[in-house]
Amino acid sequence: MNAVDVRLAQAVQILLAMCLLTALTSVASAQGDLRVGTWELNVGKSTFNPGPPPKRQTLTYGATDGKLWALLQGLDAAGRPINPDTSNMAIYFDGKDHPTPMALPQATYDSSAWKRDSANKYVVTRKKAGKVVLTSTNVVSSDGKTMTITTTGVAADGRPIQNVRVYDKQ
Repeated sequence: MNAVDVRLAQAVQILLAMCLLTALTSVASAQGDLRVGTWELNVGKSTFNPGPPPKRQTLTYGATDGKLWALLQGLDAAGRPINPDTSNMAIYFDGKDHPTPMALPQATYDSSAWKRDSANKYVVTRKKAGKVVLTSTNVVSSDGKTMTITTTGVAADGRPIQNVRVYDKQ
């Protein structure tokens, strides 16, 4: 093996090591996310405009393959199940629009873009046909026991939305 071949082999080894380190860091980062776990909506501390609030809501976050996912379930204001099919929403902190096929019809969005501002805060922008219709800010308290999601935007009927959902970690 000549000197060029040796250098090339070393470069490939270094590149592979860097890729492995990046992948492991990504997995560890998602696993260590403050949101991972089950959160119950505290209806008494939350506000819904327009209302009425749901009867019950559970938001579960998990991490798989270095990516965060979320599952929202519960009962709406009329007592109907929320997301009974247990579909998880994949979350990508790349700031790019991703199709959101399980979006609620009243939310009027078909894509979501997530941007992490810090370990405790991220912002998600929801769009319908490329136009921003909802913006949500998700903040976990410094003690990791409370999560607040503030959502502003426009409902399907054109009414403004201003919701503040407060969740308690279970």
